[in-house]
Amino acid sequence: MKRIFQIILLSLIPLVVPAQVLVEQKIDSIGILIGQQAHLSVSVTARKGAHVQFPDFVKLPKSLVPGVEVLSWCGDTADVDDGQQKITRIFTITSFDEALYSIPPMKVKVDGREYAGGKLALKVITMDVDTLHPNQFFSPKDVQDNPFSWSEWKGVFGVSLFAVLLLLLMVYLLIRLKENKPIVTRIRIVKRVLPHQKALSAIDKIKAEHMQTSENQKAYYTRLTDTLRQYIEERFGFSAMEMTSSEIIEHLQSAGDSQMIGELRELFQTADLVKFAKYSTLLGENDLNLVNAVNFIDQTKLENQPTEERIVPKLSDSDKKTRKNRLTIKSLLLLLLAVVLSLLGYIVYVIVELW
Repeated sequence: MKRIFQIILLSLIPLVVPAQVLVEQKIDSIGILIGQQAHLSVSVTARKGAHVQFPDFVKLPKSLVPGVEVLSWCGDTADVDDGQQKITRIFTITSFDEALYSIPPMKVKVDGREYAGGKLALKVITMDVDTLHPNQFFSPKDVQDNPFSWSEWKGVFGVSLFAVLLLLLMVYLLIRLKENKPIVTRIRIVKRVLPHQKALSAIDKIKAEHMQTSENQKAYYTRLTDTLRQYIEERFGFSAMEMTSSEIIEHLQSAGDSQMIGELRELFQTADLVKFAKYSTLLGENDLNLVNAVNFIDQTKLENQPTEERIVPKLSDSDKKTRKNRLTIKSLLLLLLAVVLSLLGYIVYVIVELW
């Protein structure tokens, strides 16, 4: 029971003993000239959450003591150890009368209880003025004109000379760039008509002119076979325009089926008989050969081929060299421009500092 009573008594001690409050009052200068300012600081160290009330200085300036005025104030709060905080008020004070002033302790209330700092002193002094000899007073002097110092300006002069040389080099490069005319390469886009489109278009013209029903069968078969030869040459890649009908058939043996080649062979044989043997075709034979020609083109045509061709001109060695020289000169000009601008900025900065 005795031990329990001691523990209860020790736990009640913090509730009975009030937290310690410390008030400090300081001044940054104990002596000032008339009209100068000093700073009076009052610091209160108390528990966190304590209600701290400083003297009321709402309407400023306000006299701290007769002859000493409070011009302004500012505050600060900082946490310290053991759950306490430090609240500080800094008052700016001044005086316009020469005297030794006693600054009383400033009273501060903490949780309704009044505390006070320490007593301070402030001495206000004035400067001695010789009013008997006014001729000893002189007007303010102008700004001194220092003599020219080469050591201060030689760096700027050297940098300026270097910048001028770089500008001359830039002018020379610009002249070289103007002499080297730019190489303009124009890429041409050529519309391309596919071989089967060209052949079918030619056959459509033959049909539009009704050549298959005309009496001039030689002209009809000449145009029809020339159209097929041109198509075969562009489609299969061999010189069909310079070959005989049998030679064309032999080259096509590996490319098409027998039925297709057979129909084409009959067409060429009929054309050769009409052109060289004055053969007269039967009724409807011309139309059948025209249909066979169209079928051959439809069965051998290549779909999804590009209809445009980009033609890029090739540059000669001299053109490539000229283009490379222009690119090098432009790169040098950009580099020199950056260096010159940096030097000019440095020169202006130094001149402003030395002026």
